[in-house]
Amino acid sequence: MVVAATGFFDGVHLGHAKVIEHLCATAKAKGCKSAVITFWPHPRSILRQDAGKLRLLNSLEEKQQLFKNLGVDDVHVVEFTRELSKMTAEQFIRSWLIERFGVSTLIVGYDHTLGCKKTGSEDIVKIAQKCGIEAERVGAISDSYNTISSTYIRNLIETGGIERANALLGYEYTLKGVVVPGCGKGRQIGFRTANMSLYDPLKLIPYNGVYAVRATVEGQSYKGVCNIGFRPTTEDGRGLTVETHLLDFDDDIYGLDLTVRFVEFIRDEQRFNSMELLREQLLNDADEARKILK
Repeated sequence: MVVAATGFFDGVHLGHAKVIEHLCATAKAKGCKSAVITFWPHPRSILRQDAGKLRLLNSLEEKQQLFKNLGVDDVHVVEFTRELSKMTAEQFIRSWLIERFGVSTLIVGYDHTLGCKKTGSEDIVKIAQKCGIEAERVGAISDSYNTISSTYIRNLIETGGIERANALLGYEYTLKGVVVPGCGKGRQIGFRTANMSLYDPLKLIPYNGVYAVRATVEGQSYKGVCNIGFRPTTEDGRGLTVETHLLDFDDDIYGLDLTVRFVEFIRDEQRFNSMELLREQLLNDADEARKILK
């Protein structure tokens, strides 16, 4: 038999971790396997509910790994389709949770909704019990300002509050991609940067500005400075870029995988009157990053 939790779980933040912790503890006490049953792609992208503005905190790969890190035995990814969107909570519990995955106990987050009628968590518990399985609801957790939620964390990342966002996620917010050629201006001023093309186009890009980051290339970790923005000093017309300068590193890494973990916001993006002034500021940014990442 299986103890399970279900939901999209974007961000896998501390609120989700509380649900997962209770899930794993319950499974262990009952001698059952723990499982998370999640959905992909995001329902909004299928139902076209403002899908153009959809931005996610986790890729599917990241989400699966985070569940494993929290001790979950099995992660089942259910393809979200229009047909699935038409099911009620009771239909989903009976046909998917019980019949397909053998769920005997359902752990429900405080704000979880399920089914075409967006059935709330208290009613999900009642429906699950009606279907013959145990169900337990886990309460919310809050910081000093708000209940911890993916929306709250997303707002923090979009406004430069990366440190607070990381604290609520329980890990450093991450972007992953491949290093692609830039315009070469960084190399000309002795401040070479790795320009990143994201693997997941729906990943939320943090607020424009300069950040102290930790980066990984070919399994090696480096300290770095990441700039997100439109390069107002060079005005090269490339649109929004994510470019990272790796401290004490000058190798050619075009075409390689790059992982950037955001640690602390340093400053807003700004325009300089000359490339020399830009270079001076970039050196100051690098010194600040060294202090932060010491």
